[in-house]
Amino acid sequence: MSSASRSNGSANAANRNDRGTNAASTTNHGSGTNTATVSDASRLIDAKIADLADWRGETLAQLRAIIRQADPDVVEEWKWGIPVWSHDGIICTGETYKNAVKTTFAHGAALDDPSGLFNSSLDGNTRRAIDFPVGTEIDAKALTALIRAAVALNTAQKAGGRRNRSAK
Repeated sequence: MSSASRSNGSANAANRNDRGTNAASTTNHGSGTNTATVSDASRLIDAKIADLADWRGETLAQLRAIIRQADPDVVEEWKWGIPVWSHDGIICTGETYKNAVKTTFAHGAALDDPSGLFNSSLDGNTRRAIDFPVGTEIDAKALTALIRAAVALNTAQKAGGRRNRSAK
């Protein structure tokens, strides 16, 4: 179960992550996390979307397209059996559950969310998430703004800046 689900407390056996991990394409680096090369990661994400073959695959594909459009320099990774998008650090993850597709922003608590997209993992001091249940229309403009704010925050942190809400 993801850390977002653990902190949310709403995940149960019927709403567990259905991660598809291709062990031949991933490497364990001693930390218990499976990672893949960038090209392998993109193929694993493609395969995940195709394997879902339902609304969750469509939603994950839409999220991926928005993320890639919002940050053309984004790096696709495959960690913990799920898609991860990074730029100077993790921007967000893409998790699929029975009843929702979730994108968890690694430093979401430090981002302003004027459109109110964050609807999950709201109690923690670091992460924030957005659950997309079946039939949810994605607000691409608001999600793009969050992605760009997350990239700005990561870039500022990498450059030695402190994490604060000024990366909006």
